[in-house]
Amino acid sequence: MALSGLFLCSFLVIHLTINLFALQANHDKTAESFWGAEMFETYGHFMATHPVIRPLEWGLFAGFLLHAILGIYLYLLNRKARPVQYEVNKAGENSTWSSRFGWLTGILVGVFLVVHVNTFFVQSRFFGQEPMIRLMIEAFSSPAYVAFYMVALVFLAYHLKHGFQSAFQTFGLRAGKFEKLVNAVGVVFWLLIPIGFAIIPLYFLFAY
Repeated sequence: MALSGLFLCSFLVIHLTINLFALQANHDKTAESFWGAEMFETYGHFMATHPVIRPLEWGLFAGFLLHAILGIYLYLLNRKARPVQYEVNKAGENSTWSSRFGWLTGILVGVFLVVHVNTFFVQSRFFGQEPMIRLMIEAFSSPAYVAFYMVALVFLAYHLKHGFQSAFQTFGLRAGKFEKLVNAVGVVFWLLIPIGFAIIPLYFLFAY
């Protein structure tokens, strides 16, 4: 569970880095053309056509699927370990909200991923030759979709808050002299990654 989670964290960093190049895009409404996003489209074309990348896509899909299956399995295992509930249980005194409801935030992020993949990847790869930047601009011109995107990022932040630190705790690295470092990096990660993703739709909705 920890390994698959850190693998997906590395994907988020790469995905965000590439997507931020989309902020360079400018739109000439009279010519219906886009310019300034050449780097974004270059990366997008590379990711969609390079023969080495295609197997990695299946590996990424397998990583998401494995993480979800393991999450469900561990949740059921924990429930089975204590079939009889405590008579008095003040969970807030010994655990955080993000840790207690990691399964819920995971499900909500999974729902978002299905919608997100269909909006961009599926539409671009299987249903047309529209440039990815055009799909991005069209999607983020919808206030409803942007609102949905923002809510999903909040759940992603909570999921990362618990998952990032828990992964290092699983490996025994969130202890002793490493504890403060892991906690600090964890805060930067679960805070900056969602903020970085949030900038993109907000830019296209309000400033584009």
